[in-house]
Amino acid sequence: MSGGLLVAGTTSDAGKSVVTAGICRWLVRQGVKVAPFKAQNMSLNSFVTREGAEIGRAQAMQAQACRIEPTALMNPVLLKPGGEQSSQVVLLGKPVGELSARGYHGGHQQRLLGTVLDCLTELRGTYDAVICEGAGSPAEINLRRTDIVNMGIARNARLPVLVVGDIDRGGVFASFFGTVALLSPEDQELVAGFLVNKFRGDVSLLEPGLDMLQDLTGRRTYGVLPFRHGLGIDEEDGLRVSLRGTVRESTVAPPVGEDVLRVAVCAIPLMSNFTDVDALAAEPGVVVRFVDRPEELADADLVVVPGTRGTVRALQWLRERGLADALVRRAAEERPVLGICGGFQILGEHIEDEVESRAGAVAGLGVLPVRVRFAREKTLTRPVGEALGEPVEGYEIHHGVADVTGGEAFIFDDRGHGLDGCRVGQTWGTHWHGSLESDAFRRAFLREVAAAAGRRFTPAPDTSFAALREEQLDRLGDLIEQHADTDALWRLIESGAPQGLPFIPPGAPA
Repeated sequence: MSGGLLVAGTTSDAGKSVVTAGICRWLVRQGVKVAPFKAQNMSLNSFVTREGAEIGRAQAMQAQACRIEPTALMNPVLLKPGGEQSSQVVLLGKPVGELSARGYHGGHQQRLLGTVLDCLTELRGTYDAVICEGAGSPAEINLRRTDIVNMGIARNARLPVLVVGDIDRGGVFASFFGTVALLSPEDQELVAGFLVNKFRGDVSLLEPGLDMLQDLTGRRTYGVLPFRHGLGIDEEDGLRVSLRGTVRESTVAPPVGEDVLRVAVCAIPLMSNFTDVDALAAEPGVVVRFVDRPEELADADLVVVPGTRGTVRALQWLRERGLADALVRRAAEERPVLGICGGFQILGEHIEDEVESRAGAVAGLGVLPVRVRFAREKTLTRPVGEALGEPVEGYEIHHGVADVTGGEAFIFDDRGHGLDGCRVGQTWGTHWHGSLESDAFRRAFLREVAAAAGRRFTPAPDTSFAALREEQLDRLGDLIEQHADTDALWRLIESGAPQGLPFIPPGAPA
């Protein structure tokens, strides 16, 4: 059985995803055959593997850090929220139903433990090391009984645990101590130590606190990672995360032409795969912002209606806020609009939904001649084609089936037949996520947008989204290599948690 490690966090968004990716990239650069793993992921930000399985995008990014293809084994359980109380459960890459939070934690979750452990065992039998990511905090004592992603998986697989804390939020020492002190003695035995994330300033000023923490807990700190901008790639969810997580802030690189290009992304409810616009933000001179008011569309050169887990709910939200009328006016004025997946469906004439919202027949915005019917079986594919004379590829994750009754296709196959989407004037729609990561197509699309908007904007001729992503992953690897005790980390991965770690009272409640 291979070496392993569980990267847990004091909170959600402590940096578990990027730390896991950084450890993976550091290991693979040492010649280690390594894979990522997250037993259970709650996210609307997902990806389709080559075998047609849906997994969290964070695990796909971590697989790229390992320089391997992502598979369903790396994220066996994916929960896709459909509201405050329920989620779609995706098991081994395929949807298996909707469950309330109470129903999932009331017993269904524990029944998945065997599947989760089987996947981890298979990975550990194939790779030299498997770096696992936890979820939220391991000290969520109300959920410990049914936990399959934090200490539940660590105890069953005998994984050492590294707890990551975001010092930029404050209170990191209390968070580290409290996390350990709220775990049972059996779980505490596996918590090897800590990793400080997002530190600003002189590390020597922090060291007395780290020494005191070790005296209090008997556990060392394995590194202090400095704060770095622009490293929040392909994280799980949340508009705040996506704003921070763009590939390159537009202020870093000036525009190639005389003008910038302004992109407004409608911040619709249950937004999925907000990373679709990261490729736009990677372009020098493209300014991407998320908006929720109609007046914020006025100066935009392109408006993007992104994907969503709740198409009908998002449509209602657009109408309530006046954004729907603004989009209709914009399309009539031949000002560029792009709808992606759920956004494409919203721009159509009619939606028949007995699956996602069960709302039945709903009128769309009517700016594209498209009628959408929601099928029970989810489309999960990795298609390739051609658009605007350039090669394009992407991935599809949707229940909606589009019947295009007019306009022209957006994406074509190699024989010139319409393959996906619809275009009318300067309004485009496609079911393909990730299409803007195809560099030549993205440049061609931005040239069309600039011409329609009357902007003297020129796409940079050499922007490679894939190369930028590799640069980011290497930066994550550099952070681990330069600011963590990598010798101690490797001993932890290879040999497990140190023996004789002290118990910190009070421990988990009985």
